[in-house]
Amino acid sequence: MSADGHRRHVVVVGGGFAGMGCARRLAGRDDVHVTLVDRHNYHQFQPLLYQVATSQLAPADISFSLRRMFAGEENVDVKLAEVAGLDAADRTVTTADGERITGDDVVLAAGSQPNFFRTQGAEEHAFPLYELDHAQRLRSRVLAVFEDADRRPDLVDQGALNFVIVGGGPTGVEMAGALADLIHDTMSTEYRDLAVSAAQIHLVDLGHTLLGPFSDSAHDYAAKILQRKGVRLHLGVAVSDIGPGHVTLGDGTTILTRCVIWGGGIKAPTVAAATGLPQGRGGRIDVEHDFSVDGVPGVWVIGDMANIPGPDGAPLPQLGSVALQSGEWVADNILRVAAGKPTRPFHYRDKGIMAMIGHGAAIAEVGPHRHELHGVIAFSSWLGVHAMLLSGVRSRIDAFVAWGWDWFHKAGGPQVLDRSDASRIDWSDDDAAASEAPEPAVAAHAP
Repeated sequence: MSADGHRRHVVVVGGGFAGMGCARRLAGRDDVHVTLVDRHNYHQFQPLLYQVATSQLAPADISFSLRRMFAGEENVDVKLAEVAGLDAADRTVTTADGERITGDDVVLAAGSQPNFFRTQGAEEHAFPLYELDHAQRLRSRVLAVFEDADRRPDLVDQGALNFVIVGGGPTGVEMAGALADLIHDTMSTEYRDLAVSAAQIHLVDLGHTLLGPFSDSAHDYAAKILQRKGVRLHLGVAVSDIGPGHVTLGDGTTILTRCVIWGGGIKAPTVAAATGLPQGRGGRIDVEHDFSVDGVPGVWVIGDMANIPGPDGAPLPQLGSVALQSGEWVADNILRVAAGKPTRPFHYRDKGIMAMIGHGAAIAEVGPHRHELHGVIAFSSWLGVHAMLLSGVRSRIDAFVAWGWDWFHKAGGPQVLDRSDASRIDWSDDDAAASEAPEPAVAAHAP
């Protein structure tokens, strides 16, 4: 308790890495009460969503109950609700069902949402990969096209086994590698009567390299590994249109497909605009170096929802490690304010960046001087870092068992088609696709 007997109430919006980091830091304290609000009752380990989408992990392996996480912490309450707005002056959040929650501090950590950059048809027809539900829907779509093509082999000529991934960052590269492994190691065995060899994976990015934040040698390594796996790269070209059965690229290429995976970027969640706070790049909230908002005391913004200034003034990237550290740091600053002390500017501890590129292949740049690791060593580092970041011992054990099985057997998890809404495909609903000649599946200027 403070000197006047007041127990500080901190409202945390969002149970992702940032919100969880903040709540965990404040858990167990007698002088603080935390209300953690999220529209899901679980924390999801976002970096591994692509492994759920490709049946390498089960949804339960990368999600953990928020209530169970804080079950032993009497000063933390978890509320299942979607926050719709903020009264910054009163430090009050309003939920979608009209409930008002007021605190001494409000920490906004609502994460992000896909940024489709106004690409025609993308929001309606592409499959993003930023939430657990996205991964489950995508997994069902991947399985559905194989099941449909198995019943009707003529659908292969309509692009049934063509997959288009938009975005050459870690999400796109990791998804491309995992999908190639799924097709070559699993589908070729389970669909013996289907010409699985006809499957094509296309990765499209407006940039001229893969894994932009990485080194030039990493760009080359990622491209080499993916091409070895049969992935076709379309770099330096935009996506101009996505229909229910096709993708059109800026160079005139048309790719017939029923599965477009969107990894093209993120922006602030919808609630950011409803806060009335100043928005900057990507719709994110501009914050000071201590995560406060200029002129709005008691309101803090962290994680992917914030433009967090780095040492050079440029915003830090939207990474899980940045989000987690920002949550822990803002909790400390809240305690400093409560004690009458000045806040401290954020100092991000950069431990490096890494990406998996399929079975046994990975790239990692670790340490302050970005020491580069490739292949099995980087793969092992990737497994260790991600497993230790998973919430809960059970999740770590289950994930390691799944990864170990996949390493030795290359079979992936069970191919369960459990999302009927994503698995139903109307193969006659795309006029542009119907106008394309059935052979070849890639038209115009495809390389």
